[in-house]
Amino acid sequence: MRILFTIAHFYNPSGDGKHASQRNDPQPRLNALTACVTSLQALYGKSQSMIDISECATIPANQSQKHEIDIVICTTQGYHMLPQLPVQPRCFMHHATKCEPLLLGFECQAVLRACLDKYDYFCYLEDDLILHDPWFFSKLKWFTHHGGNGNLLQPNRYEISPQGAVFKAYVDGDLAATATAKFQNIEEQRQLMGKIMEQTIAFERALNPHSGCYFLNAEQMAHWAKQSHFLDRDTSFIGPLESAATLGIMRTFRVYKSTPAYANFLEIQHFGTSFLNLIGNKVRVPEEGL
Repeated sequence: MRILFTIAHFYNPSGDGKHASQRNDPQPRLNALTACVTSLQALYGKSQSMIDISECATIPANQSQKHEIDIVICTTQGYHMLPQLPVQPRCFMHHATKCEPLLLGFECQAVLRACLDKYDYFCYLEDDLILHDPWFFSKLKWFTHHGGNGNLLQPNRYEISPQGAVFKAYVDGDLAATATAKFQNIEEQRQLMGKIMEQTIAFERALNPHSGCYFLNAEQMAHWAKQSHFLDRDTSFIGPLESAATLGIMRTFRVYKSTPAYANFLEIQHFGTSFLNLIGNKVRVPEEGL
């Protein structure tokens, strides 16, 4: 399987510090991007081996899920950390642009459209997202096989901390229905059920379809690229970052996420603890949840 990953990466330490990409200390941002790229290569790339101790040699591993992957990191106006990235340069390609930083996700869409018919999956990630599931694309294929290409499954984004009020928190819970009502009708096929490995899984139309990423198969990408709203740079869903990641797919597909009871069926880690740290402060938590 051929997979194209596009990553929107930006870092400007002289910014206002509102976002992690604008804070003085570059190390967390560098760690996040390093983990993002490394996880993609380690999980889905060809460079996977097992050490044969008896022969003091390596043998190929996970060949049954062998993929050909390309990673394109999109940057703008020279504000990036790619020269400091401690990974082999062959791990990724650099696509430089001059767009406004908050619109960088749309430049990733342009790269995806330019590569139509060349890949089986077309993916977008913000630069602080880390995958850990080697069966991620198998799950996506299973979902669309049973649900159809008009249904898109989004991962649940989470953070972890050894010292937080909880060890793990999913950070994209429901928004008020009015936040997405003009972009989607969640009553259309409100819930889907499926069974995998003898386990029943429930999926619901997402009141918060945002995950900072999306993963489309070739048919889905081609369909989206034909829509009149594709690359219109509309930023009316929350803000530019959220719109670039989510508005287009929300207008085009019925977006689902696995329900809280099965949240980890399809998930992706958000680097750091910026959301998790809100629990116990701005976000209340039941005492039994501590």
